[in-house]
Amino acid sequence: MTRRVFCGLAAALALVAGGCVNLAPEHERPALPTGPGYNPDFQPDGAVGASQLGWNAFFVDPRLQALIAAALENNRNLAAATARIEQARAQYRIQDSRRLPSAVADASAIRSRSAQGDGQPAAGSVTANRFDVGVGVTAFELDFWGRIANLSEAARADYLATIAAQRAFHITLIADVANTYYGLVEAQEQIALAQATAQSREEGLRIARLRLENGVTSALPYRQAETLLTQAEQQVAFQRLDAARLQNQLAVLVGGQIPHELPQGVELAGQENGIVLAAGLPSDLLLQRPDIIAAEENLRAANANIGAARAAFFPTISLTGSAGFASSSLDSLFDSDGLGWSFGPSISLPIFDWGAREAQLDFARAVEVEEVANYDLAVQNAFREVSDALAGRRYLAEQVRTLERAAVAQAEIARISRARYREGVADYLEVLDAERNLFSAEQTLLTTRRAYLQNALTLYAALGGGLVGPAEPAAQTAPGD
Repeated sequence: MTRRVFCGLAAALALVAGGCVNLAPEHERPALPTGPGYNPDFQPDGAVGASQLGWNAFFVDPRLQALIAAALENNRNLAAATARIEQARAQYRIQDSRRLPSAVADASAIRSRSAQGDGQPAAGSVTANRFDVGVGVTAFELDFWGRIANLSEAARADYLATIAAQRAFHITLIADVANTYYGLVEAQEQIALAQATAQSREEGLRIARLRLENGVTSALPYRQAETLLTQAEQQVAFQRLDAARLQNQLAVLVGGQIPHELPQGVELAGQENGIVLAAGLPSDLLLQRPDIIAAEENLRAANANIGAARAAFFPTISLTGSAGFASSSLDSLFDSDGLGWSFGPSISLPIFDWGAREAQLDFARAVEVEEVANYDLAVQNAFREVSDALAGRRYLAEQVRTLERAAVAQAEIARISRARYREGVADYLEVLDAERNLFSAEQTLLTTRRAYLQNALTLYAALGGGLVGPAEPAAQTAPGD
């Protein structure tokens, strides 16, 4: 008898809970707010997908790989983003648990004494025991209109959006570390270039001083040589300051002091990996970019909240039930004569609330419109980032090749100018211009090489690369998936 009561109660609850109506709008992915493809002039011929290429394979510098691994392990912002995943997961589990009834078990024992008759002492008093044990369901809402189911779906979508946001930050962190490292390598090479240039100009200044002292030239060439030297020395100080700032920024990204035991780094000219990434189609970004995935999950949560707001216009039906045993004797507590149970619904019908429910529904609809706009913007930004990086790969590569030839030509011009000056064929102004142009060409070449590497990194991240690698976070899904 007892088992039949409990089984029947559980079956009834499951039946009513499963037969709800969903008032939320059906989720539809918005139409792609971009063109069907990228500019064909910049389409790559490669077949390597960025989202399948690990960051440890994309970056060839072992020093950079070690820094990225340290950042993924120690970065405080990444740790906070991971903690937000656990928060969203717990919120989802809390909300989802409300779809099922919660049972409460209770037991009590009472010993009481009461007087009988006209209140004369002692003789008429009665002492009694009462023992109770039972299980009850308190105010379980029967989700006919899908309010609780939609709130649970919204919490689930928020959880998945948090996971995607953490993965997007994971990619951003890798890109920030690599960008800062490339800037640091460039600054160090600029320092070496400026120091070598200053050393060369010190020798030129020494020769100019000897020529001045021997009356071969006037003071003008000497002062011009001195100016050249001070320009190079100023660049050394400027680049050292830039390198110090980049070193400090790198320490923040890594999450602490940069380890001393790091592999030897690679110069800018050796950083290129030779990998040609396949861009695919703009529609591929919808599944590869975590920020777009997060935007779609936020849109899904907004739709679910509309369903919950609509359900508030309908009656709320709750169920309360209990079953248990009561007896005056502990040894006969679980006899069939002591069984008692109760079961009954209650209904709450909204009548007038001064427009609160209409306002809540309007709010939910406005949030849905906002999330559609955010989704479109995320897709458009992703399309622009990939398109810009594809164009940059072509034109920055052309710039690097051109600047390499220009630097070789300027070095030859400077050599010829110095020879002409020593032979007395040209004045020092020609040497001055040649030295300045050579130094500028070599500086620009280093800067453009760094820009080319950073553009390749931007394309890799824009296509969804950076999640695969030794420090890849474990894939997470909503509980119950």
